Amino acid sequence: MTDQPKQVGGGRRTIGDIAPKLAEITDDVLFEDVWNRPDLAARDRSLITVAVLIAGGDADQLAFHLGRAKDNGVTETELIEAITHLAFYAGWPKAMTAITVAKQVFAA
Repeated sequence: MTDQPKQVGGGRRTIGDIAPKLAEITDDVLFEDVWNRPDLAARDRSLITVAVLIAGGDADQLAFHLGRAKDNGVTETELIEAITHLAFYAGWPKAMTAITVAKQVFAA
């Protein structure tokens, strides 16, 4: 799985001014290390991350990760199917929130 795009975080860019340590560990640990480990493809990591964010109701982070998932090769159709599937496991309201976020992300 070495033929995947290198994953780069944006912590320093987005929150570095207010939370420099959180930005540092976001970029250096979460993205530089965890997201780039070779034993799981970035595409799979994206699907897992999107599912967890939907289940947790984390709409703000979901918007970012839907875009990242597309960059990592997950199609809009697959993301919509994942959201539909999760409606029965994570809850209908969370799926409805997620599909609204997806609609906005896909339209942008």
